[in-house]
Amino acid sequence: MAQHHSSSANARIDGAGSEGKIRAAHLLVKHKDSRRPSSWRETSITRSKEEAIQMLKGYEEQIRSGEKTLGDLAVSESDCSSARKRGDLGFFGKGQMQKEFEDAAFALQPGELSGVVETASGVHLIQRIQ
Repeated sequence: MAQHHSSSANARIDGAGSEGKIRAAHLLVKHKDSRRPSSWRETSITRSKEEAIQMLKGYEEQIRSGEKTLGDLAVSESDCSSARKRGDLGFFGKGQMQKEFEDAAFALQPGELSGVVETASGVHLIQRIQ
């Protein structure tokens, strides 16, 4: 019978009770120097890192102005396969993401949006969900 009982931390189906984990969404723009310069959107990405950053800053302006949400933009503009989930990466803990991404995501409060974050994958906007 005890096997069917769990602590409140394990009882949440969505994983929110997972100690030390956060949930975030992101929008990724890859560039020609990204570790894998291709995506579901483009088979060969040739834009420069500077162009990718400028694109991302434009998306950031749209999000901060309330014109669009990160999820709205991620669906059509993100080079990550998480685009189909509106950029949602689910819950993750320390050591599961690239260090630059992890540091930025864990520094955010729920609902907060990062500025441009650079990783080996490309450039990201990150929004902490929980």
